Amino acid sequence: MFSKSKINDPAPKPDASSSSAASSSAAAPSMPKPNEFKASAPKAKPPASILSSDLHVTGNMKTTGDIQVEGTVEGDIRAHLLTIGETATIKGEVTADDVVINGRIVGRVRGLKVRLTSTARVEGDIIHKTIAIESGAHFEGSVQRQDDPLNPGSKSAPAQKPNPAS
Repeated sequence: MFSKSKINDPAPKPDASSSSAASSSAAAPSMPKPNEFKASAPKAKPPASILSSDLHVTGNMKTTGDIQVEGTVEGDIRAHLLTIGETATIKGEVTADDVVINGRIVGRVRGLKVRLTSTARVEGDIIHKTIAIESGAHFEGSVQRQDDPLNPGSKSAPAQKPNPAS
């Protein structure tokens, strides 16, 4: 039923031949140290932070993770994936790699991918790389495409006019 493991056997006696000791240690696999498992295992992505519908936040928020807003935020939001729920109202600038808008935003939207669903209400400019606007969405503002919309200092490359002096 149980067998004795060779891991717990004492080391070979000094009078044993060195060739047998070398062959037995070469055959035994080395066990990784406990910290080696943590370093090689990929980190699991944390779940999105959810701001519930009864929550009112005044101030800016910044994360490298995901946020789902169902309540009210008065301030700027920066995230990787930002989902604005149907009951949410944002008054401020939102910046994210992916922005999905189901609720209301009053302010500028910056995102690589911006999606306004049929329940979206946006009052402000949208700066994007790609955009999708579903039928039924309300949008009042301007739309501008940029290759790097997450950088406020970057502009779309205007067409260069030839210099007549050269």
